[in-house]
Amino acid sequence: MTFCTLSIRAGLFICAATIALSAGPACAAQDNAALQAAVQNSSREAKFVARDVARHPVGELAFFGLRPDASVVEIWPGGGYWTEILAPYLAAHGTFTVALPTDTDKEHDAAKFRAKFEGKPGYTALKIVTLDKSEDGLAPNSADFILTFRNLHNWMGGGYAPKILSDFYRALKPGGILGIEEHRGLNTIPQDPVADNGYVRQDFTEDLAKKAGFVLVGSSELNANPKDTKIWPKGVWTLPPTFELGATDHAKYAAIGEADNFILKFRKPEK
Repeated sequence: MTFCTLSIRAGLFICAATIALSAGPACAAQDNAALQAAVQNSSREAKFVARDVARHPVGELAFFGLRPDASVVEIWPGGGYWTEILAPYLAAHGTFTVALPTDTDKEHDAAKFRAKFEGKPGYTALKIVTLDKSEDGLAPNSADFILTFRNLHNWMGGGYAPKILSDFYRALKPGGILGIEEHRGLNTIPQDPVADNGYVRQDFTEDLAKKAGFVLVGSSELNANPKDTKIWPKGVWTLPPTFELGATDHAKYAAIGEADNFILKFRKPEK
């Protein structure tokens, strides 16, 4: 199946050829043009669009090798930053599932997410399931891609990160891709097993995924931020977009920007 775009800006084509991990440059350019169109979707919330400069959505999804005909699962989507991009991207040819937690916390409110997206124009094909420490609504061997953004620390805090990664492995098709973005912890100190400050060491994450059966394909520094020392009064939530300290030193933390984040791409082996 071919997905065509009539015109592509020269800069976008060069970027696609540089970072995409797809079969050929023409296909990569087409898929990246589709991603660019999804990111430029006028229905996205302004507060999310403002974060694109820090989150690099086109580059990150291209790094994962996302395709518009894929079966994609987004895990614990928070307020829906990525949902607003993935839904239009997959609408015509792919399938899109979101996995929500049963419990509500400051980062994840399942009821609020449902009220915002479920059955709304542009999201009528969105499938919603439940995934947490006690439930697994993901169908086995059904997904081409499972994507999770800045969530691993939550599962570590709850003590069930290995269970969640095993759920991912079971749900992916052989050869399927797991994409993980997370706040990068200092590699000079031992990993806090509950990630109380919101930071997770990259090597710790790689080991967790490998223990679940995944093979590391590669990593990306798209969302690296050397200004982030990882030593903050309220952990990662001191920084934007949360600004946990409110007006206190707001300008200082705004200048630092969002946390230093690693991006990892894993594959479920073909058997």
